[in-house]
Amino acid sequence: MNENPSPDEDSPLPLLMAADIQDHLMTATNDLERLQTLLADACDGLMLRFSTAVEQMQSLMTAATDHRIQTSELMPVMLNLGSAVTSLQFQDMASQLIVHTNRRLRNCADQIAREAMGDDEDGAPVVESAPLNPNPVTQAEMDAGSIELF
Repeated sequence: MNENPSPDEDSPLPLLMAADIQDHLMTATNDLERLQTLLADACDGLMLRFSTAVEQMQSLMTAATDHRIQTSELMPVMLNLGSAVTSLQFQDMASQLIVHTNRRLRNCADQIAREAMGDDEDGAPVVESAPLNPNPVTQAEMDAGSIELF
């Protein structure tokens, strides 16, 4: 005798499995939203430091104009500012990927719920459409200006 009979259509197992999968997908979307918040906070700190560096650069440019320093002394600052721009691009790219993945996961969770639970007294459940573009961000390398954003 088979110890694990396959469930028929009236068995609650498919509904329970669907609910469990939907739960995992929603947990993943919540994790992505928290990650988005962490990235936004990191970007805010980066922007503050970037603004401070620009102010310092303006002082250094004035000193170079007055010949108190050599323009070659500005090169390390310029390299650091270029790195800051790359970090800002990375944050933007990561944010776009998080939003894209979040929409895909929510679409999957909604589809599972609709298929497992069907319509209710209000009609068919609303399923947000999945993103049309499979990859919202392309990247060839991580240098300032090298990321194409869509």
